[in-house]
Amino acid sequence: MTLPLEVAPDATAAARRVGSLVAVKAREAIAARRRFSVALSKAPAAMLEALVDAAPRWDGIDVYQVDERAAPSESRDRNLTALVAALPPDAVGSLHPMPVEAPDLEGAARLYQVELPDVLDLVHLGLGADGHTASLVPGDPVLDVRDDLVAATAEYQGFRRMTLTYPALETAREIVWLVTGEEKREILARLLEGDDSIPAARISNASQLVVADPAAAPE
Repeated sequence: MTLPLEVAPDATAAARRVGSLVAVKAREAIAARRRFSVALSKAPAAMLEALVDAAPRWDGIDVYQVDERAAPSESRDRNLTALVAALPPDAVGSLHPMPVEAPDLEGAARLYQVELPDVLDLVHLGLGADGHTASLVPGDPVLDVRDDLVAATAEYQGFRRMTLTYPALETAREIVWLVTGEEKREILARLLEGDDSIPAARISNASQLVVADPAAAPE
């Protein structure tokens, strides 16, 4: 499967485009009188600003995490820290943080799985230079998890992590990727070509869009 690619003028525009897409989908769901669920990966400030600027009704939105480092609360290493700082006060109640401070990370992952909706409306993903997405990293046993929607990983770059698994990503209604930077060009080309030797390209979901900047976009 070849993924569709949209190239924005620059990295900031790409980030804002993804934030705006999330907001549009949220408004559409709320207009149809249903809750909107989104799972966010580590998001740049411009993406979160665009989401906030579009001012969806936060009481109709559930914001989940795609993955998180097992680090203390408010640590700069936590994806949640930037998310809480960017969202307005009325949005904080919409957040469903991953419970990565629990001493039993595997048990906490099972609890988080219960919080998830049957199907996530939208998942935002990034792409690592090594081909990982979420915390589905090369060689980790979590790549083989098929019976759970959330799992704990082995240590990667100094941290264990909690992550959505392939089943959670594959059942989402829509996936939107944000990929920027020249260092991502080669690996993005492999993702777009469906090279399943990298974890990111193993997601089987028919509704995916990649938004990239010119530096990351393959020629």
